[in-house]
Amino acid sequence: MRKGEREMAISSFLPLLTVALVLTAVVAKKSGDVTELQIGVKYKPETCDIQAHKGDKIKVHYRGSLTDGSVFDSSYERGDPIEFELGSGQVIKGWDQGLLGMCVGEKRKLKIPSKLGYGAQGSPPKIPGGATLIFDTELVAVNGKGSSQGTSDNEL
Repeated sequence: MRKGEREMAISSFLPLLTVALVLTAVVAKKSGDVTELQIGVKYKPETCDIQAHKGDKIKVHYRGSLTDGSVFDSSYERGDPIEFELGSGQVIKGWDQGLLGMCVGEKRKLKIPSKLGYGAQGSPPKIPGGATLIFDTELVAVNGKGSSQGTSDNEL
């Protein structure tokens, strides 16, 4: 291939490459996938007397879904919040990071990228590999101390 032919081939290839990159970005954006942890505070109590820190034993109510809206797990349905030590690796990294500093009674929506969730392997059969996870969470207690305010599943 001569220099002129090579330049012509490259110049005709660049628009195709640009279109492919734009389409990839649009598909990723449309699907709701994220590349970094996103934390949205949905409700915060007027006073924050008890806050979650690394090493605390916390109780959390949650509803986990995929970006298509399908729910894969919910502690509300069982009526039993999960209890674990924050920051100790007992849960996915997105939770260990996304629940830090949360107040008892606070509600957060966590959008967790695959790398902070279940990664490329997923958690079959309900969570496919590479899935972005969305969790509606509510901190119920820290080290056995809860809030005097109760909230219902409908308020999420």
